[in-house]
Amino acid sequence: MTEINPVLLKELRQRFRTDKTPWLLSLYLLVIGFFVLGFMYLNWRQLPGIFQPNSSHVLFVMLCITQLVLLGFVVPGLTASVISGERERQTLNVLLTTRLTTRQIIWSKLVSSCAFVVLLILATLPLYSIVFMSGGIAPGQVLGVFGFYLVTVFLFGSIGVTCSSFFKKTSVSTVTAYGLAFAFSAGTGFLAAFLYETSRANHVNWNPAAWTGFTAGVVEFLQHINPVFVLMEIMGEKGILTGVNFGLPGWGIYSIVCLAAGILLLRWSARLLRAK
Repeated sequence: MTEINPVLLKELRQRFRTDKTPWLLSLYLLVIGFFVLGFMYLNWRQLPGIFQPNSSHVLFVMLCITQLVLLGFVVPGLTASVISGERERQTLNVLLTTRLTTRQIIWSKLVSSCAFVVLLILATLPLYSIVFMSGGIAPGQVLGVFGFYLVTVFLFGSIGVTCSSFFKKTSVSTVTAYGLAFAFSAGTGFLAAFLYETSRANHVNWNPAAWTGFTAGVVEFLQHINPVFVLMEIMGEKGILTGVNFGLPGWGIYSIVCLAAGILLLRWSARLLRAK
């Protein structure tokens, strides 16, 4: 019988058995539920008693974006202290003297933190049932959104663990993790929009469908690695039009980049931990 990683087992018990866990879960659902019910109330006030088929799609978009923003706040905060916190409690050296390798320690910390985030995501399923009651949303879109969340959580969690391994102070690690997550989420989208507007201003007869070249390729790639653009694509919305085609859908490129970047960051974290 295979022995469970003791660090992973300890972290999971501490993460799920504390008094803060139900409060954090309730607060997370309360925030998302507030936005959903608030949107439904405002829609009912505008046209009382009248059902609009487009409302369910708008509600679905708003619910997905709200959850993405909350994940951007939750995941780096949970993972940015997993190693630096051990160092501040002066227990890291003891942990390194065990039979566990640095890779096992890093993965245990990541899995225990991301397991709680996955619980938060699964807890929002009843809220998505409100959208299904109104119709207009395919089950495949919901599954695609949840798969997108898992990939994004893995990348954000890897960023937090790497910052926690690199910096000695938890405060510095947390700020850096939030900054990198924000740069990845907002910076890539802003750069794509900036390059698009610059190119459009330099052309008199502008045709987005025929726009090719290096700049168009960069804009297309930035869209495919930006969480907001990819999420909108999964929900059936169009982003910036270019004439470039990489042969893969945006969510496919996004998944490859996030998984590859996350694995590289975790390997680097293990090296940093070994050097300590």
